[in-house]
Amino acid sequence: MKQITNPILPNYEYIPDPEPHVFDNRIYVYGSHDKFKGISFCLNDYIVYSCPIDDLTSWSSKGISYKKSQDPEYKGGFMNVMFAPDCCKGNDGNYYLYYTLGFSGHIGVAKSKFPDGPFEYYGNVKYKDGTKLGDLNEYLQFDPAIFIDDDKKIYLYSGYGSVQRFGLHGRKNTDKGAMVFVLDDDMLTIKEGPSYICKTIYNAKGTDFEGHEFFEASSMRKINDKYYFIYSSFNNHDLCYAISSYPDRDFVYGGVLVSNCDEGLKDHKTNYYGNNHGSLLCLNNEYYIFYHRQTHKNSFARQMCAEKLTFDGLHFAQAEMTSQGLNGKPLLANRSYHASICCNLYTDKGIFFYKVIRPIAFSHPFITQERNDNEEEETQYIKNLSRHATIGYKYFSFDKRVLMMSVVVKGTFRGEMIIKDDEDGSIIGKIKISPCKNKTTFNGTLSIIKKVSPLFITFNGKGKLSFYEFEFK
Repeated sequence: MKQITNPILPNYEYIPDPEPHVFDNRIYVYGSHDKFKGISFCLNDYIVYSCPIDDLTSWSSKGISYKKSQDPEYKGGFMNVMFAPDCCKGNDGNYYLYYTLGFSGHIGVAKSKFPDGPFEYYGNVKYKDGTKLGDLNEYLQFDPAIFIDDDKKIYLYSGYGSVQRFGLHGRKNTDKGAMVFVLDDDMLTIKEGPSYICKTIYNAKGTDFEGHEFFEASSMRKINDKYYFIYSSFNNHDLCYAISSYPDRDFVYGGVLVSNCDEGLKDHKTNYYGNNHGSLLCLNNEYYIFYHRQTHKNSFARQMCAEKLTFDGLHFAQAEMTSQGLNGKPLLANRSYHASICCNLYTDKGIFFYKVIRPIAFSHPFITQERNDNEEEETQYIKNLSRHATIGYKYFSFDKRVLMMSVVVKGTFRGEMIIKDDEDGSIIGKIKISPCKNKTTFNGTLSIIKKVSPLFITFNGKGKLSFYEFEFK
């Protein structure tokens, strides 16, 4: 039986900021493209992955869909990267890709006859007099989202909530929050706007947005004649939503869709965490939130994940991070898995936020890979595991009361892997580990208590360990 795990794509792919859309019975996901071992965000050119709507396990890509060098403003250098894009099918039947090149403050647009490209540079969003949006030094354009309503009216969303905090280009702060424009049929020219729809830290006090103020990552969806504005809050690790009866006004805070440390679901964080960006997808009246996680000790190698949501017709309940993701049901406990499909990773030394580069991260466990960037072989694993490190996997379906579990590891660690059926659950097995210079398989027995449960592995011993894969037998 075919299955899919988180992260969704092959584990050598680092595509964050996912915007999922359905075109012609296929799901297409548009995102940034991080570089493994990169020194900044979004260093690679765009690629688009897609799959049939009736087979969420079969993701594929045709390769590069748009190069940053195609934008006339590209001059190379550290800040010339393409941040989170979005795409729509225009009223003329063509596909339009919206993005920002570095912190230029401009929104670029590329065009294609096909949803996965190749795209060609088309122009910049501009005012009627030809002035590029952003050239008036009025507000920083960032993470654009494009949305065409049922009446064919074209809306562009944008905004960045920390210009004052970081002093980018001397621009004014976006103290009015996320913004929306109405575009002409050419997909470039502003007809109306901006209108401001979501509070930021400068004006949210006393409102329902306080505590989950707009930061970045604009996205728009329409569900049951309501408009859902999805965004990353100033907490940075959570994706939130606001609801309105209109696409350009009167939004009220709705709640959290997902946090990449599960904050809000427990009284403590359960994962090393970082910035977040993503959006909603509806398939067969079921809803999924696409988002990303961090790997390799920083925020420059992020990977796409997705979780199923519970929806009551108006509000969404917060989803928890899982290993099963789009699978829609627990994973089968009768095969092997990459250790890196974990949804929880932490130690007793504390959980922290991956800002840019934090030296403290080097003493903690982290997900990494053996090969270099763009080498198409899945070699991801968890490195630097030591005493009191914990790894969580959710969820597995067990058809046996007793079964063998083997692990493939390497390192100086001597001790045992203690396996529980929940974070604070019962011990269901132990696997003894001894030092090994090469990848070595160790075995243990699991005594299953619950037919469906997570697995939490805690390390008790001395030394360091790299964990590659595990298998149920």
